[in-house]
Amino acid sequence: MKIVIIGGGFAGLNLAKNLAGNQLFDITLVDKNNYHLFPPLLYQVSTAFIEASNISYPFRRMFQHKENLRFHLGELKSIDASSNKIETSDGDLYFDCLILAMGTETNYFGLENIKKHALPMKTIDDAIHLRNHLLLNAEKAVRTNNPSEKVRLQNIVISGGGPTGVEVAGMLAEMIYSVVNKDYPELKNTTANIYLISSGNALLGPMSAKSQKEAYRILNKLGVQIKLNTSVKDYTDGDIRLSTGECIPAATLVWTSGVIARQVPGLPDVYAGRGMRIMVDEFNKVKGTQNIFAIGDQCIQTTDADYPNGHPQLAQVAIQQGVHLALNLKRLQTGQGLTAFKYKNKGSMAIISKYKAVVDLPKTFFKGLPAWFVWLFVHIIPIVGFGNKAKLACNWFWSLITNDPTLRLIIRPKK
Repeated sequence: MKIVIIGGGFAGLNLAKNLAGNQLFDITLVDKNNYHLFPPLLYQVSTAFIEASNISYPFRRMFQHKENLRFHLGELKSIDASSNKIETSDGDLYFDCLILAMGTETNYFGLENIKKHALPMKTIDDAIHLRNHLLLNAEKAVRTNNPSEKVRLQNIVISGGGPTGVEVAGMLAEMIYSVVNKDYPELKNTTANIYLISSGNALLGPMSAKSQKEAYRILNKLGVQIKLNTSVKDYTDGDIRLSTGECIPAATLVWTSGVIARQVPGLPDVYAGRGMRIMVDEFNKVKGTQNIFAIGDQCIQTTDADYPNGHPQLAQVAIQQGVHLALNLKRLQTGQGLTAFKYKNKGSMAIISKYKAVVDLPKTFFKGLPAWFVWLFVHIIPIVGFGNKAKLACNWFWSLITNDPTLRLIIRPKK
């Protein structure tokens, strides 16, 4: 069976790895980047805490010695389901079975000025761009003699009170305290503010009330100005306008407010409501198709009794769907019936600041230093490559004991 997988994130990669070495399958993985990325740690790249190479790994190196697995660098342009063919930015590919695992992209909710000026955090390019932006603004703030402009250049607004927004806010607050005041003594007597804007009535909306309260308490103690039941509505002339009517002068708007599933030209009308996720059945087969499946954040499945409104868009869901679909494809090739996917919730967690984290398990909650160590351990395990795990652990260790990471490089490649 000729299988084409579009997307090498958690879902697509786990599917490919679980079919590798099985000669019943000829697999091609398509991705617009030549590396697998670990998105949960992108914010640590953007705040100069770890290197981009710590959380990425080249597909071709990963696929060495796997004879039935090939990589195709390209971006999906359209699907021709009647001919079992896809068009990519670098040629056409034919398939017997197509799996869509392209994930999501940033959702700006139609706010054009925000789309133009805000800084998202979905890719390594985004993370490095944000790091450059923050460092360049600090340099500009040192040089200006205008007090109001000095404050504007240092003010940072983060839109989105989910795990990413909370982790970015905590890391930036720590960074200002431990790094900026040492690197930029000229800015010691100016006030830089970090604002965390959330449209919900609590931070870490999907997590427990205990985790929400702990996140609020720690960030508030770090000096982060938290505004709940509020959303960002516009960004013009260096001013960020909120739904409350308040206007914040800031040179940086970090956008973590929402995502939308990547759209696939050529698919029938199978998109569902908010988030435009692809509707699939209990086997992750796209509604109205015979040999097209969708897994991970890009799809919505409402057949799981525990999640009638669809699964949360989490790495664990994507990983489990990739592994389960691999088992079903093997069953399909050996003439066995398919089994329905059911998500096993292993809990959720978020790091808030140095030595502070929260962990929600199905039957318990804990916080503080123990939660922080669990968070570190859980986030090292999925990193691809032993070398990456070791380098990440060393980088974390050195940055934590010195309180002075050394990755503050302004990198501006020419286009």
